[in-house]
Amino acid sequence: MFTIKKADTADCRLIHDLAWQVFPMTYKDILSKEQIEYMMEWMYSVDNIRKQMEEEGHVYLLAYEECEAAGYVSVRPDGQDLFHLEKIYVLPYFQKAHCGSFLFHEAIRYIKEVHPTPCHMELNVNRHNPALGFYEHMGMSKAREGDFDIGNGYFMNDYIMTIEI
Repeated sequence: MFTIKKADTADCRLIHDLAWQVFPMTYKDILSKEQIEYMMEWMYSVDNIRKQMEEEGHVYLLAYEECEAAGYVSVRPDGQDLFHLEKIYVLPYFQKAHCGSFLFHEAIRYIKEVHPTPCHMELNVNRHNPALGFYEHMGMSKAREGDFDIGNGYFMNDYIMTIEI
């Protein structure tokens, strides 16, 4: 049903546009409008997405149904035998079609491809995000929690979840 494409810098605008369709809606009941706007610029401006790809080691994988982009996942190496799932977002229309599970498994497949020996994947999830249940269903468990200062007086109040790959 879904196909995967490894994004390149030509896809930065598409990722930006997808983020604007998903991120604000995901966090509207959790974060203030001002914090959402701040985080959108911090994480999802076209220039910052390009910087993530070119300088920070982020790999974005785009899910498509036929020719339509349905969502994306981003992973990056985060030390020896550790990867971080940075972002996973699915357009609302595709959320009940198991696109999130597809992207999660594609992230793991990619990590196994570039790191065939055992490792861990971690992710940060807001402690009030309903996606917490999704990650637990995918086999992740809470390892720890933290309150991370992201600037401008804002914090990310997250669980850090982990899974062995």
